[in-house]
Amino acid sequence: MHFTSMLASSLLAVTASAYPLLDPLQMMKRAGPPAGQVITKCASPGMLALAYDDGPYQYTQTLVDTLTKGGAKGTFFVTGTLYGCIYGQKAALQNAYKAGHQIASHTWSHPQSFGSMSASQLTTEMQKVEQALVNIIGVKPTYMRPPYLATGGSVLSTMKTLGYRVITDDVDAGDWNNKSPQQSQQEFTRAGASGNGHIPLMHETYASTVNTLTPWLINWAKQNNLKLVTVAECLGDTLEIGGAYANGTANGQSSC
Repeated sequence: MHFTSMLASSLLAVTASAYPLLDPLQMMKRAGPPAGQVITKCASPGMLALAYDDGPYQYTQTLVDTLTKGGAKGTFFVTGTLYGCIYGQKAALQNAYKAGHQIASHTWSHPQSFGSMSASQLTTEMQKVEQALVNIIGVKPTYMRPPYLATGGSVLSTMKTLGYRVITDDVDAGDWNNKSPQQSQQEFTRAGASGNGHIPLMHETYASTVNTLTPWLINWAKQNNLKLVTVAECLGDTLEIGGAYANGTANGQSSC
């Protein structure tokens, strides 16, 4: 009995040294930001989280290449059907994921009525994107940006139930409102590089945003000593299961 107790104690000691327990602060950081609460900017200074809505689209691969070449990480808030079927850009999404960019949800169909939809309708919008992304990249996201930044009605309570971190923005590039890249640049210059890092609203569906604004932002960040990270990373989260992603089961679907 004495030998058995000593052996058990030794095994416990080895296990504890091989897999140290996380202290409370480490556990909080690993847990990431809370679900169902609106997040507008990074959790600390010195970062810029380039975030793009409405894809995937014909410019997705170009954007992935531009970000990767510039040493930047981006976040892609993708839809299922807004600019064609998500499966049509399967390779580009896989490349983005493999390159360490974050894939997040922007709903299945980008409904204008998102802020007034029922919990059941909202859930369907989110779960359809989840399933497609599990089929394409093998995981489902835990981050989302609501269409039109709508967070009223049942949105936040439903996102909390589904475990989604709700991201809006603190700098609007205005590309959706016909602002030129130069006008968008002025928005970033006006916002400045101090304070907690920015999470901008931009869209990968505009060639000018992909080809002109993004390279400028990469240079602007470097000039201001800002680290270009994903939204999850700028919030102290990881690009892992339990962080920016959750497990799911593929169902073999390959079309919308």
